Amino acid sequence: MNKVELLAPAGDLEKLRIAYLYGADAVYCSGKKFGLRANANNFSLEELEQAVFLAHQLNKKLYVTVNIIFHDDELNGLEDYLKFLDKIKVDAIIASDILVTRKCQKLGLSLEVHVSTQASILNSEAGLYYKKYGVTRLVLAREASLEDIKDIKEKTSLELECFVHGAMCTSFSGRCVLSNYCTNRDANRGGCAQICRWIFQYENQEQVFSMTPKDLNLIEYIDKMIGIGVNSFKVEGRMRGIYYVATVILVYRRIIDKILHKDLTEGEKNYYLAILNRCANRDSVPQFVDGLPRENEQYFLGREEFSNQDFLGIVISFEEQNNIVTLEERNYFKEGDVVEFFGPNHETYTYRIENMRNELDEVIEVANHPKMIIKLKVNFKLEKYDMMRLKVFDKQNFL
Repeated sequence: MNKVELLAPAGDLEKLRIAYLYGADAVYCSGKKFGLRANANNFSLEELEQAVFLAHQLNKKLYVTVNIIFHDDELNGLEDYLKFLDKIKVDAIIASDILVTRKCQKLGLSLEVHVSTQASILNSEAGLYYKKYGVTRLVLAREASLEDIKDIKEKTSLELECFVHGAMCTSFSGRCVLSNYCTNRDANRGGCAQICRWIFQYENQEQVFSMTPKDLNLIEYIDKMIGIGVNSFKVEGRMRGIYYVATVILVYRRIIDKILHKDLTEGEKNYYLAILNRCANRDSVPQFVDGLPRENEQYFLGREEFSNQDFLGIVISFEEQNNIVTLEERNYFKEGDVVEFFGPNHETYTYRIENMRNELDEVIEVANHPKMIIKLKVNFKLEKYDMMRLKVFDKQNFL
């Protein structure tokens, strides 16, 4: 069975560090220009250099998106940018416009090029076209079925990267002009206004409608995808927060590892699915992988999205001598609440909040101010960047 990569999103350096710590083999991010998530913080040139250094220090990889569809007036600075990425030894760039690949060749750069999902690759002929220009990996369209993936792998022999979790586009892999039409913001150059998330109303009627696809979740198909040769499992979400990145990456890390070791149980899989479905505010489904989406894969009559407040705090230090954990609070919690601590290097621990103290070592009963410093005495070992969340599920009920 081939080695597989878990690929995580990062909108800034904090999320990048969390992604690596929680199990990502590689991270993809964007500079300030030429990427499709213009509303993310994104990385300055100095931050990209720091990101490459951190990745390689951890024996991991960093990919940079250069995936807008270029107009002539946007080419200024592209060659210098590609030279810079090559110089700092970025592991690969992700591009959708063929001119980026051609420029890398013309400049004699050693940059590895992966074709972005924006190219909407769903067949082997398209894959073979890009292969002629030295591309080493295809990031397949989110609409690819298992049969598509198998056929493309067999006929191109290229590395394949597939999205397994996150938001879907209402059009084919981002080929949408709704944002341009409604708001004059170009979806294919980083400015998508996400019109497909809007709620519309029929003229002179109270009935509302939407065309929002539910999120993607391919937990049920990871083993089959490994079997047909998928090289990289990609999580969408450069605009998401650190709790989402940590939770999703840790779940997929454990699922993939258990599949590779052939010891994933049905109960464990259901538990991990429950965790995944809790940490986002839209339902998640398999979408196209086993056939065309049906009525259950989309919201038609509008919906309400509620961001849960499960993320309670992040560990900033742990004193082993007296088992005192210091947290930075993220959402309200109080004395008596049952919570869990999770992290990449240990199992999830259950804990009942008691004897809380603030940074002045005063006893308090509630933590109700974002980023308060809270101290707790626990009976297990924790590490910096572990997280505390509300306990919602009991894993034993799934086993």
